[in-house]
Amino acid sequence: MKIIDLETYPRRSHYEYFKSLAYPYVGMTANVDVTGLLAAAKRRGKSSFLACLYAACQAVNAVSALRQRIRDGQIVEFARCDAGHTVAKEDGTFVNCRTDSSLDFDSFLTLGEIAQQQAKAQTGFLNDKEDETGLIFVSCVPWVSFTSVIQPTPIPADTNPRIIFGKYFTQDGRTMMPLAIQCNHALVDGLHIAQFYAKFQEFSDTIK
Repeated sequence: MKIIDLETYPRRSHYEYFKSLAYPYVGMTANVDVTGLLAAAKRRGKSSFLACLYAACQAVNAVSALRQRIRDGQIVEFARCDAGHTVAKEDGTFVNCRTDSSLDFDSFLTLGEIAQQQAKAQTGFLNDKEDETGLIFVSCVPWVSFTSVIQPTPIPADTNPRIIFGKYFTQDGRTMMPLAIQCNHALVDGLHIAQFYAKFQEFSDTIK
């Protein structure tokens, strides 16, 4: 983790302005082609959600602005960010589960399934003992191919990117998925979000 020098930070004025807002978030929803990701997961007999989660983690970590957080009045940049994602329980509630984004694709899918099973034994969905500053928050609404989504945010505002996957649908023979991302505008602009989508698609298209 490194501290960003505000004296040389090109977005300093943007940072100062947006961090003062009551609701400093910027978000977007777009449909992404997950045909390759789902095929790769199916060949391995693994979770399609975890395959998409892997691509999202790789895409976030490829964009430095998405690894930045505001901590103790400073901008810090993590070398790598892991995901904290929701896991559905049989009683209709959900819990949070943490995954290691540094793993290769196959290890991520295998260990991710183990982590999910362990998470289901939790009571409640919060783990107050863990520092969540560097996490990417990921959820899924597999019942709806949404075109927009509103995500809950804390007071005061945090700076963790929030990602939601929607229900797959077919378009021109390809499998598409709504993908929403929300970030703190003090650190992230539309350009960075566009780079995230491009990287996600790149990982989806090239995974074997």
